[in-house]
Amino acid sequence: MSTEPHAAFRIEHDLLGDREIPAGAYYGVHTARALENFPISGVPIAVHRDLVIALASVKQAAAQTNRELGLLDPVIAGAITDACTEIRGGALHNQFVVDQIQGGAGTSTNMNANEVIANRALEILGHPRGTYTVVHPLEHVNLGQSTNDVYPTAVKVALGFAARALETSLRELAARCVAKSQEFGDMLKLGRTQLQDAVPMTLGQEFGAYAVTIVEDADRIAEAALLIAEINLGGTAIGTGLNTDPEYAARACEHLRTITGLPLSTAGDLVEATSDVGAFVQLSGVTKRTAVKLSKICNDLRLLSSGPRAGFNEINLPPVQAGSSIMPGKVNPVIPEAVNQVAFEVVGNDLTITMAAEAGQLQLNAFEPIMARALLSSLTHLTAAVDVLGERCIAGITANPDRMREAVMGSASLATVLNPLLGYEVATALVAEAIATGASIPDLVRRSRLVDDDVLARIFSPALLSRPHSAVEVARDRR
Repeated sequence: MSTEPHAAFRIEHDLLGDREIPAGAYYGVHTARALENFPISGVPIAVHRDLVIALASVKQAAAQTNRELGLLDPVIAGAITDACTEIRGGALHNQFVVDQIQGGAGTSTNMNANEVIANRALEILGHPRGTYTVVHPLEHVNLGQSTNDVYPTAVKVALGFAARALETSLRELAARCVAKSQEFGDMLKLGRTQLQDAVPMTLGQEFGAYAVTIVEDADRIAEAALLIAEINLGGTAIGTGLNTDPEYAARACEHLRTITGLPLSTAGDLVEATSDVGAFVQLSGVTKRTAVKLSKICNDLRLLSSGPRAGFNEINLPPVQAGSSIMPGKVNPVIPEAVNQVAFEVVGNDLTITMAAEAGQLQLNAFEPIMARALLSSLTHLTAAVDVLGERCIAGITANPDRMREAVMGSASLATVLNPLLGYEVATALVAEAIATGASIPDLVRRSRLVDDDVLARIFSPALLSRPHSAVEVARDRR
């Protein structure tokens, strides 16, 4: 190993032989091999900040546990802990360089973390990087661990952080919809089913329904996050706990719970927990449900704001950028469109996770890296999309009440309100005449004198059209 202060490389050794490592790198030989073996996506694991923080959290919990059990020198444990604390604070993330897509069930990721932490610990102790006789990536940083318990535990911790962020963003989006529901509370509009005129409602009711459905999804995300709080740390290779102290699993989980603030618990059967990825499938499914429902809301927003002259034009989305390089003045619903596209990605990621989960064999699922990549991408991208939707779209929506009321009063579907009073056949005849002549339902009823004018005015008042009532009761009350 070269210790020259200006040397371009240092030499490290593994079972395959010697390997030159850039002198400035905190990673080592195992990471270097992974960089050569897996030039797949070109995207390093560092893109998922939560995963890097989770890896450092697991290594810190392990070091603290091993020190308590008398298995790790307190000085070395302290240096490892300090290095992990720095990484959790954002340092050295650019050294987590292995590709997200990798063979080996996450071994390359675990090795990358071990080497970065070991070399930073060496610096803290005043030694050059690569002086592994003092702090060794495997003998010390990885003490009592295996990739097969470190990696899934770190992924679950990262997912816990990401799920919590998505839940928070969803609740904030719901609150914005509630505010719009109150703002638009008395604005009458036409409801639609199968893109055809249905019966009246208020724009406030429409946005209130969005708020409810978003809160339901936030609740489901919170429930799914509880399932990924069960970890297999301490199970080592296949869940039997080989090469660990009997107290290691419980103590390590306690430390990790304190470090992360997540409600983590050790699985009752570590063999089962090491091979089972059902919690990933569940969280992905709930994330897909959320994405699909948000995409539907965005479809609604695009329809309701369509036009402005030749479409629905019931609401106005805030203009955020020019919409065309050829059509002057055109503004497009780009924020809902971006959310739609994230939803499509989430659906595809869910299929990837499903296939990877099914492909597991015996005591381990080797395909957790692609599951981690897909699920972390789904959660983080969806969180960003939700934030943008709330801040740059929902918050600035305005309404066109005159346009909405005109559509209500001109719709033949208003005859539905008269069913209880006039009967289905008479109401159907009114609809046919309205469509044929272009006259409104209220005008036709007035001309035929089927209902007194004052009763008709009450039946078609905005206060009654959007809540439970019967025209029969209105007429009876008038008498």
